[in-house]
Amino acid sequence: MARNYKTAQGKVIDMAALAAKNEKVRAVGNMKVNARGDTIDGSNRIITPVTQKVGSSYQKTVGNKSAHTKVAPKKQVKEQLTSEELEIENSFDEDLEIEKIKAKENKK
Repeated sequence: MARNYKTAQGKVIDMAALAAKNEKVRAVGNMKVNARGDTIDGSNRIITPVTQKVGSSYQKTVGNKSAHTKVAPKKQVKEQLTSEELEIENSFDEDLEIEKIKAKENKK
């Protein structure tokens, strides 16, 4: 979404166009990055693109095994349940089917 801002002198500035025009320019500060977020060297050459940095950060977070829970298929889960638990599970399935039928009837 392109946002246009009006300056105190009445000029209109398109911030999206300004950011796109200057995304390869070295950012102000002590981090060695350009305005886009790419890591750069002293000659403003890109060392690590921002997409690679985001991807590796995501892999560190989601890539670990504790972040993923393993869900057993419903058929295997039902085999491990007691008879009371199976009865409750089946009643939930029946209730779900009833709610689906009611929803279809209400739409008509």
